[in-house]
Amino acid sequence: MSLDPPTYLSSLQNNIRARPIPWDGAVRTGTITDNDLKKIKAVDKVRKEQRRQTVEGDLQSYQLLILGGEKSKSVLESAAKRIDVVHYMLVLTGDLLNGMVLRDQLNSRMVHCRPSNMRIDVPGLAAVLLQHPDPYKPFIPLLSHSTNPEDTIPLLTSSVLANLLSVAQLQSPKSSPKIDEALTKLYKYLSTLTKSQDSGLQDIAVQEYSALLRTKKPREIFWGQREETLNPLIDILRAVAGAGKDSDSTVWSSGASIRPNTEAGLGGGVGLQLLYHVLLVVWQLSFEGALIGKGLEKEQEIFALYAQLLRLFPQEKTTRLLLSTLLNLLSPSANRATLLPTATTARLPALLSNLKGRHLTDPDLLEDLQSLTDMLGEYTSSQTTFDEYASEVLNGRLRWSPPHRDGTFWRENSRKIFDDSQGELPKKLAEILAKAWEDDKKVLAIACNDVGWLVKEAPEKRVQLEKLGIKGRVMELMTDADESVRWESLRAVGEWLRYSFDD
Repeated sequence: MSLDPPTYLSSLQNNIRARPIPWDGAVRTGTITDNDLKKIKAVDKVRKEQRRQTVEGDLQSYQLLILGGEKSKSVLESAAKRIDVVHYMLVLTGDLLNGMVLRDQLNSRMVHCRPSNMRIDVPGLAAVLLQHPDPYKPFIPLLSHSTNPEDTIPLLTSSVLANLLSVAQLQSPKSSPKIDEALTKLYKYLSTLTKSQDSGLQDIAVQEYSALLRTKKPREIFWGQREETLNPLIDILRAVAGAGKDSDSTVWSSGASIRPNTEAGLGGGVGLQLLYHVLLVVWQLSFEGALIGKGLEKEQEIFALYAQLLRLFPQEKTTRLLLSTLLNLLSPSANRATLLPTATTARLPALLSNLKGRHLTDPDLLEDLQSLTDMLGEYTSSQTTFDEYASEVLNGRLRWSPPHRDGTFWRENSRKIFDDSQGELPKKLAEILAKAWEDDKKVLAIACNDVGWLVKEAPEKRVQLEKLGIKGRVMELMTDADESVRWESLRAVGEWLRYSFDD
């Protein structure tokens, strides 16, 4: 499957192509030169083959027109005060680079994104532009032309830059300071589009991200700017899943049933196409699983989120991306001790079992499904409920997984929790309770719940908790603004009060 150009952007470009421009007046005022005008008119409103022949016959002159040289400015710089000329030149440059290189996905194995024919009007022009000492210089300032996300100039500029940077990656996977700077600034601009409420602008940004995430360095830079780049994309996925970051994970992972969804029923007003494109970007990023895996789960609870999306969207093309992303995150051996318990808590094994019962036809999807099933099956077969609880506590972000409210679990394991690994788990609970968790108050509520059970089932060990400062902290939380935190802390303190007359 290839990605179609965003409708919003295509409409904008078509409108600009149709506008008449008083070129002679631009020459008279010195906005452009006679030579500039000759080169522009030679390729304006002509057939593609004629345009290709014209530009390929004089590549250096068109490099000079678009990027400027030692003694001359780029037409984008010389015509900076003529918005109509800048609009036109950005569209023309985009047409000459018209590869929509985001169609050529980084891995032809996945999601039916087979490399399509790159429809570049003038294939040699991109290479010549990239030979310029500073091929991105005329474009980067235009990204900050306005803070309005609907401003035409940065929108058109981002499209040109994304294409040019994508071609640069195809030519050589090696990075350079100029490429890194251009990527950083382009990512920053595109993040303003993803934070917009306009799905058309969001889709422009997401498709351009996809064009850029071809090799290791762009993905590393993207991850380094994740507060700007990735977080808004995860917010889109959460809107689709029908839950915010602070929502109880039990709501997401309480069952393994799969129910289909249609575009009309997507949450948060997100269209199915935008959902697919966002999933594609996260999948591309997941090829750096060793770098991002633990952080992505810690910051975004990606396994619970993706498990919910698997339930809501059983279509093969979305399932394929979801499973492959999870497999990429779990594949690095360094991630497994942390992420396999998380995947189990998110009810992924049961969900995979249900998926295997469906009539799936894509061979890559089936291969990834089997790999995940085998990996999680091997892990769960060696784990006890205590192991699962310990892994969750040591991971540092608690969820309402079954052990927390299972009286049998606490009766059988409370003393083991105190004694195992020289009291490592109570120490970790103390660390968890010491944090404010402003973005995720349920963690505090769950920790207070666990403390209450420990005091109830192993009262002789409560002094150990007091020495860790847990009792004092739980008493502080009785006045917390969050109702669930107040309730669970009150219950925990109540367990302590049962033994107050014996102290």
